[in-house]
Order: sequence, then C-alpha cells, then structure tokens
Amino acid sequence: MAKKQQTNHLHCSFCGRTERDGATILPSPAEDAGICLDCLETAASMLGMIDTGEDEQAATVARARAASGKTHKSKAPAEHKEIPKPHEIKQFLDQYIIGQDQAKKYLSVAVYNHYKRLDQPADAEGVEIEKSNIIMVGPTGTGKTLIARTIARILDVPFTIVDATVLTQAGYVGEDIESLLTRLLQVADYDVQRAQRGIVFIDEIDKIARKGDNPSITRDVGGEGVQQGLLKLLEGSVVNVPPQGGRKHPEQPMIAVDTKDILFICGGAFEGIEQAIAHRLNSSFVGFSTDAATRRIERDRFMSHVAPQDLRTFGLIPEIIGRLPILTHLLPLDRDALRRILTEPKNAIVRQYIKLFAMDGVTLTFEPEALDFIVDKAIEFKLGARGLRSIVETIMMNPMYDMPSTGSKEFVVTADFCAKQLEEAHFDAAAV
Repeated sequence: MAKKQQTNHLHCSFCGRTERDGATILPSPAEDAGICLDCLETAASMLGMIDTGEDEQAATVARARAASGKTHKSKAPAEHKEIPKPHEIKQFLDQYIIGQDQAKKYLSVAVYNHYKRLDQPADAEGVEIEKSNIIMVGPTGTGKTLIARTIARILDVPFTIVDATVLTQAGYVGEDIESLLTRLLQVADYDVQRAQRGIVFIDEIDKIARKGDNPSITRDVGGEGVQQGLLKLLEGSVVNVPPQGGRKHPEQPMIAVDTKDILFICGGAFEGIEQAIAHRLNSSFVGFSTDAATRRIERDRFMSHVAPQDLRTFGLIPEIIGRLPILTHLLPLDRDALRRILTEPKNAIVRQYIKLFAMDGVTLTFEPEALDFIVDKAIEFKLGARGLRSIVETIMMNPMYDMPSTGSKEFVVTADFCAKQLEEAHFDAAAV
C-alpha cells in the first residue's frame, strides 16, 4: 500500500513537477525522491560547461578529422629532428633551384633562426627572440613558390600555399583570413601542435595592395581590409579557426590555434614596383656629379634595390611591412639559368619526361640544339621558368600520344622537331 502511494505521488525533487503534470520522472533509491528528464538535461548541460577547454578542443579536432575522412593513429611524440644549418639548407635548395643565391641565403638563415627560436630554452635574463616573417619580391616564374615548398620539405613540417587574391574581409564574398590556418590544419591532419610549427606561404601578396591613397572613398574589401586582418596572424595570437571553413558551416565549433610559432612567407610579383625604385634612386642624387653612384642602373636589376619604402609606395600598409622584417628579391632568370633549369635540378623538366618515356621502355634523348631552342622561345615570350614546361609539353604531346603504341625503343628530340611541333600547335600565335 505504501509503495502504491509513493508511485502515485512521485515528483521531481528539483522543479516539483509530478507525473500528473506530464513529466517523466526517474525515481531514486531514496524514499519519495526523483528527477524529471528536463532537469536531467539541464544538469548535463551545466556539467558540460564546467568541462575543460582542452577536452572540448580535442572533441572538435576529432569531429573535424572524422568529417575529412582521415584516421589518426595515436603514437608517441617523435623526438624533434636536428635543425639543419644554413649552409645545409642552401645546399639542399641548390639541388632543386637554379640561381637566386641571395634569396636562398636569406631564407636559409631566416628559417634556421626561426626554428632555433622555437627550441630556445628558458632565459633567466628575459630575452625573448621574436619571429621574423619573410617577404619575397620578384617577377613571376622565378622560383618564389618552389623555394618555400622545398624548404618545407627539408624541415618536414606542415606546409600550405594560399592565394591572397581570394581573401576578403569577413562578411563579403570570398574566403575569410582564417582559411589560411584551416588549410594548414588540414595538411597537418588536424594535429594542432604540429600545425603550430608549420609554414604558410601567402602567394600574390601584391594583389591585396591598397587601391588608392585615400581608402575612405570606397570600401577596399580585398585590399587594405585583408591586410588589416592579416596583422594578428603575422604577429602571433590565438585565433579561433573553423575546421571546415567558416562560411559554409557557421555553426561548427572552433579550434584555437596559436600563430606565434607559425612562419609566414609572402611572395608577389609587384608588377610596376620598378618605377617606384627608380624614382627613389634618382631622387637621392642631386647636382652634376658623375661618380659611379650615379651611373644608370640596368632596368632588369632594379629589383635588387627594393626596400620597405617601395612596398609602402606600392600599397602595403606600414603595419604589415613591419611584420615582414626580412625582405629579399628574386631577379629575372637569364638565358644561362633557364638552360640549366631544363637539365640540372633533381626534378628537372627534361628528367621528368625521360622518366615518363622510360616507364614505357623508350629511351628519350634531347639534342643540345633542341634545348637551346626551347630556352629561346621562353625568353622570346617572357614566360620564365614556369613557361619552360608548357613549351616542352606542347612539343612532346604527339610523341607521348604515339610512342606507347608504336613499339619503338628510342626517340630523339631535335630543334627542327621542336619548331615543327610548336608551329602545328600554333604556339607562337597563342603566346602573342
């Protein structure tokens, strides 16, 4: 009789509701005590708020990794490999990049100091080494992206390339600034600690230059606004990063990434900056002096005199220039450099095609005159090193189509063959 009376009067000990009010009550071993489902959900929510941020971060990372289709195998943290010396970094770069010795030297020292800074022990004197991001200025096809990618290879760190032209201020069509770190997280398999030691190469940084001296006339959402947004990333701060992109999944939880140890390398062609350099150099000479300092500087060598004030004249804001303290340049490639690019690097273009044909049992040979012809065409149309591959691809298209079926074991590329193939493909007309 007592149990029946207890069941009839079972109520929630928190809100006081009974089963007669439509509440589902979970009874307790204690007499005349229980909790309804609504109060149980409220308690569970409160306990989740008390949980540590690390657990929530780990859960977010796990969900992001699952959404990307990647599996993460738990393993003991690997011991950090010894940092290669600047000479060793440059020697490695020399195997893949022809010329640009000054740029390779600058980046070798900058990268060595950066990762040495990450491993610095605690200093009793309070000396803290600040991060030195890098900006490379040079014409297209001179090796800016290749240098950054090769450095990331020797260091074995996460590396991603981001095109600055797609970045806009938050709320406008395009990608948010945080998408830079989203891609770095994806490359690092959402290992936050590993991503925080990675390298981000921001290409086409010159395309976000300020469009005019007076930014108040129009809203420059893809220029100065993006530069302002990049400041916190370059300087070093904790940024909440959407693991799958912020605009397609606005409800997703964020992953906190500290950018103070991420090395940012920026690159851009800065088309037309030679005029600013020439104006600055000429304005520094006054009078009728004819000493060596006043001699005319070759137009192709203007880039070697680039300075931070030239970047400001071009349209970069002073704040972002200050956060890119290492400024280096890449010179246009001359004929000798282009000729060496075809054959000398480990992944030289000619070597790649020789290997492709060898996989079909065909021995491919390029005559020296054919290589000279290809270089001449690249110079004629100002295509740079990137254009060498397009020329060779056009020349080798028909052989790559025919040779696997002919059963031939040898093929020789001559200058006359190159000229004929380019003529048939109307390459001259397309290049013009």
